[in-house]
Amino acid sequence: MLRALRRRDEPAAAKSALILSGGGARAAYQVGVLSAIAELVPRGSCNPFPIICGTSAGAINAAALAANAASFRTAVRGLERVWSNLTADQVYRTDLWAFVRSVSRWLLPVYLTGDTPTNSALLDSEPLRRLLSLVINFERIGAAIERGHLDALSITASSYSNGESVAFFQGREELLEWQRARRKGKRSTISLPHLLASSAIPILFPAQKVEGHYYGDGAVRQLAPVSPALHLGASRVLVIGVSGDTSAEHQRQLDRYPSLAQVLGHVLNSVFVDTLEGDVERLERINGTLAAIPEQARQREGVTLREVEVLKIYPSEPIDEIAAQHIQSLPRTLRFLLRGSGGTSSPGAAAVSYLLFQPGFCRELIQMGYRDARARQDELHDFLALATVCD
Repeated sequence: MLRALRRRDEPAAAKSALILSGGGARAAYQVGVLSAIAELVPRGSCNPFPIICGTSAGAINAAALAANAASFRTAVRGLERVWSNLTADQVYRTDLWAFVRSVSRWLLPVYLTGDTPTNSALLDSEPLRRLLSLVINFERIGAAIERGHLDALSITASSYSNGESVAFFQGREELLEWQRARRKGKRSTISLPHLLASSAIPILFPAQKVEGHYYGDGAVRQLAPVSPALHLGASRVLVIGVSGDTSAEHQRQLDRYPSLAQVLGHVLNSVFVDTLEGDVERLERINGTLAAIPEQARQREGVTLREVEVLKIYPSEPIDEIAAQHIQSLPRTLRFLLRGSGGTSSPGAAAVSYLLFQPGFCRELIQMGYRDARARQDELHDFLALATVCD
């Protein structure tokens, strides 16, 4: 159970955390929300979120914000430029030879020797490694912490060694590591391998070695996505999800057996969407319970139970339907590979949406994120009331 605790000797100042979920190309939506937030804070403001937590593609956005914490608008504008012009070949290899090699790596060892391939990923993420090394200066993260522009950056990855969800964090010296069932927080110096590991969707992207162990996508087995922010001192959280509208009018009727792409989309949604939304809902229920308990009754054994303010922003339109309109913009080789699985038809768009790193799709998500945030600007303004102007 998620529980927010604060010892009596800890400062009572409210600290805001930004939580950016995973979702592959869907994370472009987060950039639109951040763009609207950048317009709400005073010009020249530094990062208004002392604690930034990211998972999978959200980890990439989180690290970019942390590395440019001295100027929030500059950081967001940089993310806008990258995501608005992003193409699939900047994230994974799209040439025919790359796909042939990936398929051969799976099939030949199995049928000729019976051995499992060493690298079981279908896609080569070397282009993403090159892109991140160019657009994120990881040394600036430590500098931002030293100058007080940032308390902590957390990047979550999933350990293939023991199945733990590990929140690697870089932050102020007084922040402590934590250990819970199947999850822990580990102090680290955030670098490129952490981002590649956190965004390594199983089967699709290769696992990454971090501090001697192999890790995959942070959304996998992430039991409590909000927890790292609370452990790092947050008392209020802004959650930007990538789920899309799930109201009845937007639910597709399934009149035939689901394709492989539909099944994969269902699995990916359960990994990237359901856990976060469930954890936020649990936090809101706990807040409701605490609100009904008298203040004095919350005190026990030197620990104070407290409510955690939560503001959540999710896409107002179904991302699957938007993705269906952009499937043909995928590289020809990837469309050929996905065709047999049903990924090139509208019902399979959910799975494809995670790989749709194409300008048209990303820009549409950015625009939707911007509109959704502007529609909530009064709530966001209240949440961001303590923004600081940096020297």
